[in-house]
Amino acid sequence: MPSAPDLSKGPEAAAGTDQSTGPVVSVTDVRHSYGRGADAVTALGPLSLEIPAGEFLVLVGPSGCGKSTLLRLIAGFEQATEGAVEVFGERPEPGDQAGIVFQQPRLFPWRTVGDNIGLALKYAGVPRAERPERIEGLLARVGLADTAGRRVWQISGGQQQRVAIARALAGGKRLLLLDEPFAALDALTRERLQEDLRTVSAETGATSVFVTHSVDEAVFLGTRAVVLTNRPGTVALDVPIGLPRTGTDPDELRGLPEYAALRAEIGTAVREAAS
Repeated sequence: MPSAPDLSKGPEAAAGTDQSTGPVVSVTDVRHSYGRGADAVTALGPLSLEIPAGEFLVLVGPSGCGKSTLLRLIAGFEQATEGAVEVFGERPEPGDQAGIVFQQPRLFPWRTVGDNIGLALKYAGVPRAERPERIEGLLARVGLADTAGRRVWQISGGQQQRVAIARALAGGKRLLLLDEPFAALDALTRERLQEDLRTVSAETGATSVFVTHSVDEAVFLGTRAVVLTNRPGTVALDVPIGLPRTGTDPDELRGLPEYAALRAEIGTAVREAAS
């Protein structure tokens, strides 16, 4: 098995790992329903979108609009009822093309922080001798240097979620899928992790799809925001977010007129979608 690219060292370390010259994710005329016959409920669609390499796409919309359903389709956890989903030009399979971060960290509590990441490196084919350096690099990237030997229960919930992000990066996947990973955190921790994730995204160059209910989170994190309508979810708004990704203080970024304008546009679309 080939060794995974070292995303702990930035985008240049993973050059050439994209498996297609086309979009990383392609969703074409997708519908998805749960149940059968008269009991069937259409959760999503019809919906089409493409996600190019390096984009940080944020899916935002009211509860039940199909955001997490779309993420599961991209992850390969479910198959679309109609239409096609492709990742790097292929049908998605769980664990093959994407690193995934859930609402809860889902770490192994009996393992150390480093061992949780080391397990992902093992399955990615990284030789044992290279793992300690990779672990330290990944933990440093998410602001947790020198924590490899600590137990999961010895670190805070926010720190556990940072470990989950590091573990997702450890697999060397060029696509990250994040399903409301900060929803259960307090406001201050959530804001700090938003800043960390924004930095990590800019440094690694990984393509990301992030699900959230928060308009502010969508504007702060994304390079593009897609608002979904109420069920069944379709695209209500697809807007690029052209804010600077590096070199700008987060407070200054949030104070920009462009930031306020985007937040107002997306917020209006979300409210209309929920009605």
